[in-house]
Amino acid sequence: MLNSLHIENIAVIERADITFDCGFNVLSGETGAGKSIIIDSLNAVLGERVRRDIIRTDCEYAAVSALFSDFSSALTDELISLGFEPDEEGVLLLERRLTADGKAAARVNGRPVTVAMLRTLGRKLVNIHGQHENQALLDTDTHLHYLDRLGGTGELKAAYQSVYKEYRALVAALESLDVDETVKARRMDLLRYQIDEIEDAALEAGEEETLRAKRDRFRNAERIASAVGKAYVYLAGDEDRAGAVSDVAGAVDALENAGQYMDDAAAAAEKLQALQYELDACMDEVRRLGDALECNEAEREEVEARYELVRRLLSKYGATTADVLAFLAECRAEYDAMESGEAEQARLTAEVEIARRKVEEAAEKLSLARQKAAKAFCRAVTDQMTFLDMPRARLTVAMEAVEPNATGADRVEFLLAANVGETARPLAKIASGGEMSRVMLALQAVLADVDDMETLVFDEIDTGVSGRAALKVGQKLHQTANGLSGARRRQVLCVTHLAQIAAQADHHLLIEKAVSDGRTRTEVTTLDENGRERELARIIGGEVTESGILAARELRREYGQNNG
Repeated sequence: MLNSLHIENIAVIERADITFDCGFNVLSGETGAGKSIIIDSLNAVLGERVRRDIIRTDCEYAAVSALFSDFSSALTDELISLGFEPDEEGVLLLERRLTADGKAAARVNGRPVTVAMLRTLGRKLVNIHGQHENQALLDTDTHLHYLDRLGGTGELKAAYQSVYKEYRALVAALESLDVDETVKARRMDLLRYQIDEIEDAALEAGEEETLRAKRDRFRNAERIASAVGKAYVYLAGDEDRAGAVSDVAGAVDALENAGQYMDDAAAAAEKLQALQYELDACMDEVRRLGDALECNEAEREEVEARYELVRRLLSKYGATTADVLAFLAECRAEYDAMESGEAEQARLTAEVEIARRKVEEAAEKLSLARQKAAKAFCRAVTDQMTFLDMPRARLTVAMEAVEPNATGADRVEFLLAANVGETARPLAKIASGGEMSRVMLALQAVLADVDDMETLVFDEIDTGVSGRAALKVGQKLHQTANGLSGARRRQVLCVTHLAQIAAQADHHLLIEKAVSDGRTRTEVTTLDENGRERELARIIGGEVTESGILAARELRREYGQNNG
């Protein structure tokens, strides 16, 4: 719901703060007072196109802000999907600023947005009838949505969408197999080469580390042999020295002799003898290390060659041998899939055909339901237009079969013939603003239970209407705002020059023009009951008279209070 509208420097409006309520709101005033400027201002803050000369004379900028709240759960979900979640207080503040040099800025809850984003959001919040560029019902893409909701085709549509989703998945799978044979052959050749190259190498996971260690040992064999040889001499000795093993053995003999006379010496001899055994074992281990270093040149070359092969495969197919083996598994799987592609393609082709028949059957059931809903819809709208003093107007629903898509196999558009003998035309081509507004009011009356739009604005709706027809238009506006049960479900704003309509409003705003300091200004006042009677008297007679007030009071008693 639109809570308030703040306007600065728009045409004759220097500054205005307008508060709106739920239900049926009427805006009235003398010709030229600025009623249409308020609608223009609302259009501006909703992101619609505005004239550059809308900025007040001698002002550098114009600004409009609109505060919205009390969103339905369905609308809240839509807003969130667009990225415009209401703030913690549940409100949205739309702002637009225009400058004399043609620059513009837009914000939603303080966040900068493009004018296009503002327009997308605005068309979810307000529907302005009488301004062709801001009417959701003029968008043919919405017509199918409305028809489905009116016709209660939810289950049929869900069933259709389920089989259509399966059909599209099968088509996608089939298309993935349907590649150019030359491209397929080249890909299979590459896969075969990669598979053969890796398989011929007979890799083992972790092999590169083992090979690297062997290669390093062979490349440093002389250094290793020299060091091992020195270690062996230190242990075993040579012609110049006895060696550690021999020295320890001598120490053991000496302590054993002393141990005949001293228990502590005998204990020390035992410990040293244990060390002697360990040194013997170490000497044998060092000797084996030396023997292991004796290898032929063929073994060394074999290790070098194997290491280079593994390293080359790693540079092409993965960081480790485990990665290369995983790549090999992927290549085998892809090759096998392509090799068996013809059989798979035949299988999928058959499944696609079966799925397509299911889609066509579901689409036909859905289309029949839509055709039935269209007939009922046309009758209901035509009845509403007759009530609104358009007895010769006729609404039709054009349904055209199209290739199955996510919504079905139908293209739907609402067409209108305003007079007998006229060809039904798209709603967007209805010329008269007042006629358009009444048609939209008739449509909204029928769509009341399925349209999520919460704020409706009707401009020029009283064009060419008078007398009893005006009373009916007022009744329908009040009904659209408040619902048949009297529970308010919508906010309706209406600019009118007719007392029969204004008398039935829940709230009445007076637009007045005043001159001060040589400048013309527009002021907006919310009227109390006394003010309403005086304004209705002015509308009836052109000026406020006692008889006019009595007539206004009678109108309010007869229609306004009954509606309330």
